Amino acid sequence: MLAEVGLADAAGRRIGGFSLGMRQRLGIAAALLGDPPVLLFDEPLNGLDPEGVRWVRGLFRRLAGEGRTVFVSSHLMSEMEHTADQLIVLGRGELIAAESLARFAARGGGSVSVRTPEPERLSPLLTAEGGSVRRGPTGGSPWPGSARSGSPRPPSSTASC
Repeated sequence: MLAEVGLADAAGRRIGGFSLGMRQRLGIAAALLGDPPVLLFDEPLNGLDPEGVRWVRGLFRRLAGEGRTVFVSSHLMSEMEHTADQLIVLGRGELIAAESLARFAARGGGSVSVRTPEPERLSPLLTAEGGSVRRGPTGGSPWPGSARSGSPRPPSSTASC
């Protein structure tokens, strides 16, 4: 198994001396033990060098080609473009999307709510980059410390790019 993940030369070494990339490979090796039909990897590309990233992409495609289900959790949507065929997007415990990457990407941009104590400084920066800014109600949960100190929540704005 160590040879399959590129760690055959490190078989006699202590794990404490492993780099983050080597630890990632070791974790992948552990996940493959027992030949499971479903695999779940959490941020498996973290700490890998470019060769390691290419290797992991190939491994995941090979495993999927064998009929296995491979789940990969990542916050890097740009990386998922090169790694995944289907996306399952969860947010706050709710299913947001379960579709192909192409279909998800075609949704296009939406809007982002931003709270800032200095909207007069942030708004011109966003519009200079092609965004549009709309002032909105503050809403949401209290700003940290506002209940104790009486300090107001910063104004909320919605930015669309």
